[in-house]
Amino acid sequence: MRPVAAWDSRRPGDGDSLNRRKFIRSLSRTALVLPFADIVALASPWRQQAPQPEKRIGPQERSYDAKPAPPPPGPKSPIEGTPLGVSFVEVVKDAGLNVKTIYGGEGTNQYLLETTGCGLAFYDYDDDGWLDLFLVNGWRLEGFTPGQEPHCHLFKNNRDGTFTDVTAGSGLERKTGWGQACCVGDYNNDGRDDLFVTYYGQNVLYRNNGNGKFTDVTEQAGLLEPGPKTRWNTGCTFVDYDRDGHLDLFVANYVDFDLKTAPKPEDGPCTYKGILVACGPPGLPGGRNILYHNRGDGTFTDVSEKSGMWTAVGTYGLSVAASDLDNDGWPDIYVANDSAPATLYLNQKDGTFRDIAIEGGAALSAEAKPQAGMGVSIGDYNRDGNLDVVKTNFAGDTDSLYTNLGDANFEDRTYPSGLGVNTRLLGWAVGFFDMDNDGWLDILMSNGHVYPEVDKSKADLKYAEHKYLYRNLRNGRFEEVTNQAGPGILENAPARGCAFGDYDNDGVIDVAVNCINSLPQLLRCDSTLNRNWIKIKLVGVKSNRSGIGTRVIVTAKTVPDAIKPLVQMDELRSGGSYFSQNDLRMHFGLDQARKVDMVEIRWLSGQVDQLRNLEANQLYVIQEGGKILQSGPLAQAKLPAKGKG
Repeated sequence: MRPVAAWDSRRPGDGDSLNRRKFIRSLSRTALVLPFADIVALASPWRQQAPQPEKRIGPQERSYDAKPAPPPPGPKSPIEGTPLGVSFVEVVKDAGLNVKTIYGGEGTNQYLLETTGCGLAFYDYDDDGWLDLFLVNGWRLEGFTPGQEPHCHLFKNNRDGTFTDVTAGSGLERKTGWGQACCVGDYNNDGRDDLFVTYYGQNVLYRNNGNGKFTDVTEQAGLLEPGPKTRWNTGCTFVDYDRDGHLDLFVANYVDFDLKTAPKPEDGPCTYKGILVACGPPGLPGGRNILYHNRGDGTFTDVSEKSGMWTAVGTYGLSVAASDLDNDGWPDIYVANDSAPATLYLNQKDGTFRDIAIEGGAALSAEAKPQAGMGVSIGDYNRDGNLDVVKTNFAGDTDSLYTNLGDANFEDRTYPSGLGVNTRLLGWAVGFFDMDNDGWLDILMSNGHVYPEVDKSKADLKYAEHKYLYRNLRNGRFEEVTNQAGPGILENAPARGCAFGDYDNDGVIDVAVNCINSLPQLLRCDSTLNRNWIKIKLVGVKSNRSGIGTRVIVTAKTVPDAIKPLVQMDELRSGGSYFSQNDLRMHFGLDQARKVDMVEIRWLSGQVDQLRNLEANQLYVIQEGGKILQSGPLAQAKLPAKGKG
């Protein structure tokens, strides 16, 4: 439990020329569809195009036609085809989460605004060690009679598998509108994690007062939008991009959208599989991403333009994830863009960012085509010490797995990894998570079609869709185990946001899903594997109090006869998935290890702490400097008997 020397940041590959050479070399491995000159032009983020005058949308038929394919032959993993050992069970009604999320028209949508849906958060707002649940809510075009307006909901965990709606009187019930995403972080470093919610229109920053109540501090924090245009704010993340100990705030933007002038389906006409559907985003002007700098006094300043946010190649931003993707110690920002190349803002360490997604190989499909990106998750799935990216995309296309080769140079391994077996469903939320506590990150994707009209069409498609679940085979590949993972995975739902966390404190990760015009889902993970784990909760001192952006490295001999221990690495993030917030307690599966050889914590301040010989199956609350503030087994929910670990 000793602090060690400050974390040395190293510089990524020098200069644009080296990055460009790496990019051009990567093209030799890619079956190009776009002309070479066009791709090189896209790889130049400094060549921002001048704004184009708005024009009437033309005919559109939105479609993708990627071919599903298994991975090429290779060595078989010893765990491939073995029993899964976990089952996801839908328990939302038993849990008391009996509120329907309202979002847009049911059965038919006139506008793109009605399609995106809402996120949610596993959020221990009262810091009692039990995950509560916050559900973002939406709106409808026709509005509502006074007193009947939908609002967001906060559910308190009763510690017995059930939740109680405590929204009334909390201060969270006053704001209504087209809710989108939420993210959590202690922006004022007072020891209580605060809540930010994005909207089509004015966003809201809620200060957590610590007594079950929240105060809307949007105006006093300097976060009122300037107008006259209405912003369509989407994914968000608290991120200390300048490492000054105060959480800054990034907000993606989707489309510059005005209901008074927005096209209707018949105006294009806009079609999908021959049926009229909401128009866009192609043909509509893209929104501009926003970066707010935290002054350290409870207020923020908009630094979007001067920080380089507006020089990105892609637009139509949806989900966001922030992590150090080039291992230089500084947080970078990845944005999943709809119908456009993804964005990877590489932190230049001077308050500015540069979009390197195309030259870095993390922007396009394996065929070098722009995709309709929806959700994003970051994690080191192959345990090589580099953080990788997984992204969900539109129906008819594969999802994307970008493997980090180092220094934020990526290779698309969607097909080689086994994720190319599916192209039918439309992905929204996604998460790297260790479902079976073997120390290797698996992947879950929540799906649901964007157009409710498909239910009434002749197309063999449904609005409500099941999840995808992939097991990590520990050899760079994944095995689809959707059909073996229990009824909760197979149940069809019009899913959007998805959050990951251990709400019943049994040591396995559960999943909550916000659905569109439907009840949410709560997928409890039941395990019979009896594998070990460790949880880490961070408390910053010089770094931000939440510890967001901190890198944690866990070393343990997860298999007794292994030649060397397994090294797991992850970072604590705000936001991600699709518009959602995961448990801020970091979770690491340990398989058969009963002790952790070492936990190394690299704080954004540069402080590095090392703790050795920690017992498994415990939560450790660790303060910057290496002090263990609390440790011990989790108090488990009083549930009917089921498998553990």
